[in-house]
Amino acid sequence: MSNRVRKAVFPAGGLGTRFLPATKVIPKEMLALVDKPIIQYGVEEAIASGIEHVIIVTGRGKGTMEDHFDHSFELDATLERRGKTELLAVSRGVAAMAHISYVRQKEPLGLGHAVLCAKELVGDEPFAVILPDDVIEAETPCLKQIMDVFDDKGGSVLATMTIEGPEISAYGVLAGEQDPANPRIYNCTGMVEKPKFEEAPSTQAIIGRYVLTPRVFELLEQTTPGAGGEIQLTDGIKALLKEEKVFGYTFEGKRFDAGDKFGMLQATVEFALKRPEFGDRFREYLKGLGL
Repeated sequence: MSNRVRKAVFPAGGLGTRFLPATKVIPKEMLALVDKPIIQYGVEEAIASGIEHVIIVTGRGKGTMEDHFDHSFELDATLERRGKTELLAVSRGVAAMAHISYVRQKEPLGLGHAVLCAKELVGDEPFAVILPDDVIEAETPCLKQIMDVFDDKGGSVLATMTIEGPEISAYGVLAGEQDPANPRIYNCTGMVEKPKFEEAPSTQAIIGRYVLTPRVFELLEQTTPGAGGEIQLTDGIKALLKEEKVFGYTFEGKRFDAGDKFGMLQATVEFALKRPEFGDRFREYLKGLGL
């Protein structure tokens, strides 16, 4: 087994019902955040973290993701003919940014099942999981941060963020103790899915970045499906915790829940304000609304 994390799995086979009716024909992962689809932010993060092979788990009606990361010969030829060199570079850059493979999840049977669909392409080596809904802005890519912890500790790592108050009930929550040498690292002893606020074992909410050992595939295959016949990744990690060390890491950066309408609006505003070509103009527009 290779000990280096080279592959990242993107579960992207869900129905995206929170964004209906837009997602009736457009995959949620292809909704634009300013001028890039949500999933591209995650792919760019993976590449910036040193990932060599991106594996996207798709579903029915998700073909536009494959088209997006492929060459568009007609578009490129038109842009070249019209002398649109900057736009041509953007189009070609998307197609060339990563080695991408696709595998179909035939039914949306849970996050654990989606990850399990990538087993053959991942093989017997540690791998990353990136949930495209979680768009993370960080000086050092969030995935790179937890890959560094994996390299140091040698066990699976879950990215977490601190949430104080009742909002913690919307997340999977890590149980564990802080590492004496690094307060951002938690020695995981368990996890609870969406606990009541008063019953949450910590303030550490698990978010959509993971580095996992390949043993989790076998454990997911042994996991009994829950409600709706779904296999949850959390259940596989709980089983992994009985055999191996698992760590949490409070990443440095800001996370946006782009799988939620309000979170998508927040991300759109904040990303737009930072764009040099129109950020100042957009800021003045917002001020002019007199909010």
